[in-house]
Amino acid sequence: MFAGLSDDDNELATFAAIPRVGVVKDRAFERDHSGVPNALLAGIDFAAAAAFRSANIDVVFEHARFFGWRLPLPVVAWFPDLQHRSLPHLFSRAAWWRREIGFRAQLASGRSIILSSESALNDCRRYYERARNQMSVVKFASRPTDDLLAANPREIIRLYELPEVYFYLPNQFWRHKNHRLVVEALTILAGRGVKAVVAVSGGPDEPPAYFNSIMRDIEERGLKENFRYLGLIPLAHVYALLRSCRALINPSRFEGWSTTVEEAKSLEVPMIVSDLDVHREQTGGSAAYFNVDDAAALAGYLAEAVAKDEPFHVRQLGFSVENRVAKFAEEFVDAIKRAAAASAVPSRGVK
Repeated sequence: MFAGLSDDDNELATFAAIPRVGVVKDRAFERDHSGVPNALLAGIDFAAAAAFRSANIDVVFEHARFFGWRLPLPVVAWFPDLQHRSLPHLFSRAAWWRREIGFRAQLASGRSIILSSESALNDCRRYYERARNQMSVVKFASRPTDDLLAANPREIIRLYELPEVYFYLPNQFWRHKNHRLVVEALTILAGRGVKAVVAVSGGPDEPPAYFNSIMRDIEERGLKENFRYLGLIPLAHVYALLRSCRALINPSRFEGWSTTVEEAKSLEVPMIVSDLDVHREQTGGSAAYFNVDDAAALAGYLAEAVAKDEPFHVRQLGFSVENRVAKFAEEFVDAIKRAAAASAVPSRGVK
C-alpha cells in the first residue's frame, strides 16, 4: 500500500497491522504531487514507477490516479460507476471531461477493469462498446470492526435527541442522492397528520448550495422535527443508528454499489430504497422500492413502517456478512490474478 510522506501514520497503522501488508510512504504519492502530465505526455508517471520497481510490485491497483500507458506492469483500474454518462447534467463541463478522459485513458491503455456491480458492468459495455479490456465484477462487502459496534445505540439516540422510532438516511448531500424527495415525502405525511422522523447524517456539497436550499426548504415547511440533520458524525455513531433504526432510506438517483445499503445488509436492517437496477441487484429483492420521483410511494412506505407495533430492537451482525466478505476478497484476488496472467510482463508470483 503506497501513501504520501505527509499521510497520517495513525491511519496507516490500521493497514500496516494486517498480516503480509506492507505500507510504503513515498513523495510520488503526496496529495499535491501530480504525475498526470508525465503519465499523459510521456506515457508514464516516473516517480510512481520507480516506487513500484523499488518495492518489487507485480500488479498495480489504480484508483482515481493514472500512472501512464507505458507503465511496465499489469494494472487493474477501478471504475466506481458511470454516473457522469448516466446523469451528465449533474457535472460541470470540466468535471465531466476530467472523469471521461481518465476512464478513456485507462481503457485505451489496456487496463483490466474492476466494476462494483453487474449494473455498472452493463453501463461500461454500453458507453464504451468498442472496449475489449478484461473486465471483472467485484462486489465489495462491509464488515465493521468490533470497535465500531461498541457504541450503545440507546445512548447515541439520546445524544442526538431522537425518538425510538426513526428512519436513517446516511448519505452525503450530493444532488444525485435525492434528499429532496425525502422532504417531499415528509411533507405529504405531515399533511396527513403522520409523524415520521428521518435522521440524516453526511457532509454538505461544496460549495453547499444544494445543502443550503434543502435546509431552507425544511425550515419553510416546518419540518425541522421530522428531518433531523445530525451533521458529520463518527462512524461508530453511524453504525449505532443503523442498528436501531426502523429502516434505512436510500433515495439515490444513481449508485455503482451503495455503501450504505451494504452496511445495512451486514446488520440485517430493513431497507426502503429507490428502484434502481443496482439496488435490486444489491438487495436481492428484499427491500421496499420506490421510483426516484415518487414521493407519495416513499411516504406510503414510511407511514406503513411507523404504524407497525414493534419493540425497540438493537441489531447485531447478520449471519451472511462473513460469507459476503470472503466472496468479495475472492473476487478481488481473482481479478488481480487474471490481470497478471493476461499481461506480457512475467509475474514474480501473485499469491
